[in-house]
Amino acid sequence: MCKAKEVFRPGARVCSLECAAEWSNRLRARERSEALKQQRLVDRVRREKLKPQHAWLREAQSAFNAYRRELCRIAGYRCICCGHALDWSGNKVDAGHYRSRGSAPHLRFVENNVWAQRKQCNRWGAGRAVDYRIGLIARIGVQAVEALEADQTPRTWSIEELKAIKLTYKNKLKALRTV
Repeated sequence: MCKAKEVFRPGARVCSLECAAEWSNRLRARERSEALKQQRLVDRVRREKLKPQHAWLREAQSAFNAYRRELCRIAGYRCICCGHALDWSGNKVDAGHYRSRGSAPHLRFVENNVWAQRKQCNRWGAGRAVDYRIGLIARIGVQAVEALEADQTPRTWSIEELKAIKLTYKNKLKALRTV
């Protein structure tokens, strides 16, 4: 809408033909922008429908691991297996699994199975399972560790469950960061 005091004609929104052309161009640009937004939304929904189960599993695992790392950072925990202080300044901390995702995939989303661990211990130290167990007993107790070791309950997750897990841990992470 033109802010000029002169009016091109009574009831008009513009003051001149040039102003009318500019106003029309702005309207078309706004309509194009809205159409692009709608198309992006439709494309995102289509991509999510085509995404396989393993992709959802990877995203849920990523959200879960980020939550567990942040929880350990806020609590001020040290590395679960070696006891060294964790360096949070860079990408030097993993969410280490006591029972690995390869040997016990049914425990991948069990919170007591995952604690902050230095990358040096987790990746290049092969997880340091014996030291991890000692640290885990100190942190959660012998009964909880033995229950974790005895848990052989098979678990599978549907795509809907993986979406819910991802959303749950994203929201938990957001809540941790706002505290």
